[in-house]
Amino acid sequence: MSVITGEKKKTSYFREVQNELKKVSWTSKEELIFCTKAVIIATFLFGLTIYAVDLSIRGILHGAAGIVQKMFG
Repeated sequence: MSVITGEKKKTSYFREVQNELKKVSWTSKEELIFCTKAVIIATFLFGLTIYAVDLSIRGILHGAAGIVQKMFG
């Protein structure tokens, strides 16, 4: 493959990328900020939920282990 052919392919590729980017429907700044806040809040709430479930399961298992230990010494 010659250098000229490689350069033409690169130029063609970047032209195609540029044309495709013109077709993209970009979100507004306000919508982007709103969606970012929604994702951060949802992530925080899911994290708290998982933490609460983890504490509950840990408490149940700890209680069960205590009962078994009392029963069998």
